[in-house]
Amino acid sequence: MPVLTITQAEHVVAAALERANTSPENAARVARALVAAEADGLKGHGLSRVPTYAAQAKAGKVDGRATPTATRPRPGVLAVDAAHGFAYPALAIVADELPEIARAQGVAAAAIRRSHHCGAAGHPVEALAQAGLVALLFANTPAAIAPWGGSVPVFGTNPIAFACPMPAGRAPIVVDLSLSKVARGNILAAKQKGEPIPEGWALDANGNPTTDAEAALKGTMLPLGDAKGTALALMVELLAAGITGANYAAEASSFLDAEGPPPGTGQLILALDPVALGGEASLMRVSALAAMIEGQDGARLPGMRRLALREKARAEGLTVADATMAAIEAV
Repeated sequence: MPVLTITQAEHVVAAALERANTSPENAARVARALVAAEADGLKGHGLSRVPTYAAQAKAGKVDGRATPTATRPRPGVLAVDAAHGFAYPALAIVADELPEIARAQGVAAAAIRRSHHCGAAGHPVEALAQAGLVALLFANTPAAIAPWGGSVPVFGTNPIAFACPMPAGRAPIVVDLSLSKVARGNILAAKQKGEPIPEGWALDANGNPTTDAEAALKGTMLPLGDAKGTALALMVELLAAGITGANYAAEASSFLDAEGPPPGTGQLILALDPVALGGEASLMRVSALAAMIEGQDGARLPGMRRLALREKARAEGLTVADATMAAIEAV
């Protein structure tokens, strides 16, 4: 299996996307996002996505040459039209412009519509936390979860992410979770490897439990926390799509194939200035809670494993499965 440096991996992914009718600037942004997810051990949002992204760009399901635009309908609001392109260029606008708005207002919101798969949801909020802001992201995805008691998918796996800066130069606290028991990307990765999935992740199209990844992708995901998970998924649908003008999960085409129109999903990002809310000492309060957690044997802050894998990938490179590498090179 080949071992690539982070830079080499980004070049390989960007070149594949450029061959698939994606502009060099967009290809570079997407490549950075996918390689960063791979480095963090989030393989369902990493290099396994390249062949699907490329197929969608070739088919026009995602516009690889789209240029997102942003407006300011209110002083504290950034409205971003992703123009049916990849989500990452739209998220880059948010990372560039939202911090200044949040510092001026104390709180700011960015609404992204006509968007696409946003990948590792923790990365955009981590970037805002590195700029000194507390951040939340809500994203809806194509239908994969039925309402509790129902059988037809209405909600996506709808990730929620949160990041909070830490004092003394420490990496931010980052929480990133989907509202299915696992991210759907994990099932996609299992399918590509020809591997089974654990019991309790998904149901097949007939509503029966399955360990077959392909059958799971044709069926429904089981929600995190049962009925509570579907209530949270409803909340995310309303935040990420209902109030942003994006497609609901049940209206969106799949992220996993090149068929149909653009998915047109949405993201909502909130940024809070902790100094405006709690004064100069606010981050010390964050540090105090972190110490209560880390002071217990066996306990750790969320994201520590991800950071360790990131540093390992930077030092040793990324080991890429032969099949994954072949699929990328075949684009």
